[in-house]
Parts: sequence; C-alpha cells; structure tokens
Amino acid sequence: MAEASRWHRGGTPKQLHYRKEGEVSTTLQELLLYFIFLINLCILTFGMVNPHMYYLNKVMSSLFLDTSVPGEERTNFKSIRSITDFWKFMEGPFLEGLYWDSWYNNENLYDLKNTSRIYYENILLGVPRVRQLKVRNNTCKVYSSVQSLMNECYNKYTSENEDLTDFGLKVDTEWKYSAPSKNSPWHWGFVGVYRNGGYIFTLSKSKSETLNKFINLRMNSWITRGTRVIFIDFSLYNANVNLFCIIRLVAEFPATGGILTSWQFYSVKLLRYVSYYDYFIAACEIAFCIFLFVFTTQELQKIKEFKSAYFRSIWNWLELLLLVLCFVAVFFNLYCNIQIFLLLGQLLKNTEKYSDFYFLAYWYIYYNNVIAITIFFAWIKIFKFISFNKTMSQLSTTLSRCIKDIVGFAIMFFIIFFAYAQLGFLLFGSQVDDFSTFQNSIYAQFRIVLGDFNFAGIQQANFILGPIYFITFIFFVFFVLLNMFLAIINDTYSEVKADYSIGRSPDFEVGKMIKERYKNAIEKLKLKKSQKAEDKKSMKRKDLAEQARREGFDEKEIQSAEQMKKWKERLEKKYYSTEIQDDYQPVTQQEFRDLFLYAVELEKELHYVSLKLNRVMRKVSALQY
Repeated sequence: MAEASRWHRGGTPKQLHYRKEGEVSTTLQELLLYFIFLINLCILTFGMVNPHMYYLNKVMSSLFLDTSVPGEERTNFKSIRSITDFWKFMEGPFLEGLYWDSWYNNENLYDLKNTSRIYYENILLGVPRVRQLKVRNNTCKVYSSVQSLMNECYNKYTSENEDLTDFGLKVDTEWKYSAPSKNSPWHWGFVGVYRNGGYIFTLSKSKSETLNKFINLRMNSWITRGTRVIFIDFSLYNANVNLFCIIRLVAEFPATGGILTSWQFYSVKLLRYVSYYDYFIAACEIAFCIFLFVFTTQELQKIKEFKSAYFRSIWNWLELLLLVLCFVAVFFNLYCNIQIFLLLGQLLKNTEKYSDFYFLAYWYIYYNNVIAITIFFAWIKIFKFISFNKTMSQLSTTLSRCIKDIVGFAIMFFIIFFAYAQLGFLLFGSQVDDFSTFQNSIYAQFRIVLGDFNFAGIQQANFILGPIYFITFIFFVFFVLLNMFLAIINDTYSEVKADYSIGRSPDFEVGKMIKERYKNAIEKLKLKKSQKAEDKKSMKRKDLAEQARREGFDEKEIQSAEQMKKWKERLEKKYYSTEIQDDYQPVTQQEFRDLFLYAVELEKELHYVSLKLNRVMRKVSALQY
C-alpha cells in the first residue's frame, strides 16, 4: 500500500532522485547560458558609453554656461533674468565661445573656409539656429476692474495659444512664422511643453555678420511680451574621440515675467563602426539577437506547455518584461542606425545651413535609456537562480513572506506621506523652491527622510507652522513608520531563519549540485590514489580473515563481522562525518532498513559477546574453587 501511494505521488525514490537531478542540471544549463547573455549585454552597454562623453559635456557647458559677460562677472547664461541680460549674453560670451577662427597668437591653424573649431578640436557643424515661440494677445481674460490699467493679456504657452502670424519687419524668416516639421520631438521645459517651428533664423559663419544680426534684432524688438521661449541649437564634432556634441540652450519667458534658463548637452557616438573594437561590439549585437531568439523560443514553449499556469509566477512575468525591453532596444537600435544612414550624409554636406542633429541625438538617448533599463532588469533576473546560496534564499523567502504586511504598511505610510506632502505644498509652495509644486513636495519629503533638508527656508516661510510640520513629520515618518517597516522585515527574517535551522529549507539547491560535481571531479582526478587505498584495505581485510581462521573462528562468523564492518564504515561516513552539515536530511526507507539490520546484527554480536563473557566468568569461578 505504501509502495502504491509512493508511485501515485510521482514514482519511486530513485525516479524522484533522477527527476530532481534533471531539474538541477537544467537549471545549471540555464544559469550558464544566461550568464553568457549577461556578459554579452554588459559588453554592449559599456561599449556605448565613452568616458570622453562626460569631459566633452563638461568642457562645453563650462564654455557656454559659466563664461561671464565682460565687466559683469555675475552675468552668465545661468544667471540670465531679464531681456537685457539675454542680449548681453548673445553678443558677448555666446558669440566669443562660438567663433574660434585663429590660434591664441592669431595664427591660422587650418585652411578650411569659414569653419570654427571650438577649443581648436571641435568642429562646428553647419551654422547655429535660433528660434522663438510666441503666444497671441488676448489669450487670457483681464478682470473688468483692472482693464483700465492693462488691456493686453498673454497667457502661458500652449499649442492653442501659439501666435502663427508674422510680426515686426516681416521681411526675413526671423519675422515670419515657420510651421513645425512632423518628425521633430517636442521639448519639455520648466513651464511648458514646446513644439518645433516658430520664428527662426540661422547665424552666419562670420563673427561680425552674426554680431550685426544680433544688434539688428535687439534694436527692432525681436523679443516681445508674447515671447515664451527661445531655443539656441548647434552641433559639434570631435574627430579625436569620434563624438558628436549636440547643444541646446533654452531661455523660457514665463507669464509671470523674468527668464528661466535650461540646457541640454548630448555627447553621442553617431558614427558607430570605425575601429576594430566597434566591429567587436557589432559582433556582440549579433550575438544579442541570437540570444533573444533563443530565449523567445524557450518562453513560447513554456507558455504552450503550462498555458495559464505560466502567468502565475512572478519570474515568468520578469522574463516577458525583459524580452519586451530587448525587442524595444533592438527596434530603437535599428531605427537610429537607419536614420543616421539616411540623414547623416545630408547633414554633413549642408555646411551653410543648420544641421539638425538634435533629432538623431534625441532617439539615441532614448535607445541608451532603454538599454539601461534592460540591463537593470537583466541583473535582477539573477535572483531567479539564488537557490545556490542559502543566505540569498533566506532573503528571497523573507521578502515573499512579508509582502502582504509590507503592502498593508505601504498603504498606511503613503496616506500619511501624501497628507504631509499636500500640507507642505500649501504652506510653503509660494516661497520655498523645494515645495513649489506637489511633485517637488514629495521629492523634498523623501530627501528629508534621507537627511537632506532646508529647515531654514521652511522656518522662514512660516515661523509657527514650519517647525511644527518638520518636527511632526520626522517623528511620525522617521521614528514611527520607518521603524515599523524595519520591524516587519526583521520579524519575518527571524521566522525564516528559524525554519531553516530546523530543516525547512528548499527541496534542492543548485549549490549542492555544483559542490557534488566538484567533489566527483576531484575524486576522478584522485582515482589512482583511491584505488591504491582500496587495494590496501582489501589486503588488510584478507589478512584479518586469515588470522581469524587460524584462531578458530568459522566462516559464518567471519562473514558476519565483515558485513558489520562495512555497515559501520558506511554509516559513520554518512552520519558521523567531521564535515558539519547545516541542512536537514530526511532518512529514506532503504537507509532505515540498513540501520535496522545494523542494529539487529549489533544486538546479535552483543549477545554473542555476553555469552562468551559468561563462559569465561564460569571458568574463572571454577578455577577459584
């Protein structure tokens, strides 16, 4: 009956052992294949990043953002706050930083027609472009009581409020509206989202002509009350490190007045396959596609085999997410390469026009972001194979057990957290930058938890409620809620550790299999040595058997003693090894049978020894009398 029930549960212990061996072997193969894939992906991602990217961005930002107006050390692009400051920057630091047509001692270094080399190493591609977007008058309503004071109203920028009419001199492109192109991405600024197009003009390759252009625009009021944003775009190429630097300087004119400046410096490698290392990266990209095909086939087979049960595992969802990200990365890579192939040659030929590399850099940065997210989840997937390590297995078990408690705690935590975020936004939003929006309030509170806060600004904004807000937030969130979170994790970990200590560990571990195969390999290497030792043991047994025969023991007693010794050696090796085993190992039916037979034989031997002792004692007592 017991045998039948065992077959009903899935087979004999030997079959279950082989099945478990197969599962472990399959897991090892998957782990090895995945590690090769992960190494290939790391090579791809690190091949995309060049340390020179940071230094090129740093040099360019220092030149165009930190250089001050002559005679006014505090006026640079970062500190622009008025239209006057803007024109001073355009006619001063921007103009000087853009045109490098001679060496520091006025010697000509190159013989290229009207070409600027910024810092003597970075070629200005084409000519820079300046464009602005405006809004129409009367896009907002003026209250009747103040119409006598102001009857003009320019709202914030939206595509509906945008001014599409010509203005000013109405003679050149800078005074006439240009429709946006369909493929150009929108720009997300501080106070609005801006599309392409607008009132556009390009600069000249001559420094003096560009200066006259700026003066003419300033004198004819190119910037008006309706101006909401000005973009300055240009691109550079450094052949020494094979990098393009696409630069965008942005000056936003909010409806409140003043100017908010921002900037983007994108150093990208658009010419991708130049050196031998680049061709090695191309080979890794092909290998990546092969891995993607193999993994996709495996997952489709699993879905076909397990059907709806496949989607019950969180690891399978992670597999699908990783595959989707990989396909998106391949799509972005193909799209970027196709666009670069189609547009790069045309952009490099048009040296007298603006070369719009921003479109290529925009998609290249998106591709880089997708790859970054992909490799993040690729590393997370390693936790799927954590059964090879007991500590990591305890960690995953702890997180899986306390997930319900954490969800309940998170609901309570975020209720209090968002309540304080809204309180901070309403109390300090008009005076403290960290609380200027609701999103900023949330970020500011996370920074307070991490110890980065501006208490002086909070106190200055509201002398009474500021300290009350800060102290109560620290008390409830930092001292109470966070300690509750740590207590949940700690208690669950203690339970898991206690379960592991009494033997409730996973059914099998990859680490055990690796260790066993390692030991088997070592034993095979030492096969000759172990064979010699076995020969010595057999010779020793034969000598002992001959000695026993000479002393009068019969064959049955000798065979029983040899059987007892074999059992003793096997059992001592299994249960009394000097190697400490932490894991609980249940006794199988065969092992219990061996132990029982060993105990029976031991009982017989003790009975035999007892009889001999009694016989000896009787002889001794007879001699005494």
